[in-house]
Amino acid sequence: QVHLVESGGGLVQPGGSLRLSCEISGFTANVYAIGWFRQAPGKERAFVAGISYIGQTLYGDFVKGRFTINKDNAKNTVYLQLNNLNSEDTAVYYCALRGGVIYFDATLWEHWGQGTQVTVSS
Repeated sequence: QVHLVESGGGLVQPGGSLRLSCEISGFTANVYAIGWFRQAPGKERAFVAGISYIGQTLYGDFVKGRFTINKDNAKNTVYLQLNNLNSEDTAVYYCALRGGVIYFDATLWEHWGQGTQVTVSS
């Protein structure tokens, strides 16, 4: 059974940084993608960043160079570095996994973590 466990969220001041982690277990496919999505109250779940099994990365338009996704295959963990955060980044951040390529559409992802809250406030 596939499990994704996010951690690293919290309260941060505007302009601050956080690093989110997603530890993955139980997935054995050779071709896969891992993504980060976020959902703010009253809004749809939005694609933030994704990384393929060969390390190709994609980002949502709003990221504008502020976030970085990377993975540590030895630790089965994917990270999302969040820099220069602002209040609009406040949301629950979810890690997702699918076999195949990266998609922006959240409905096409098969496995999800429970989410971690990121709150940007002074």
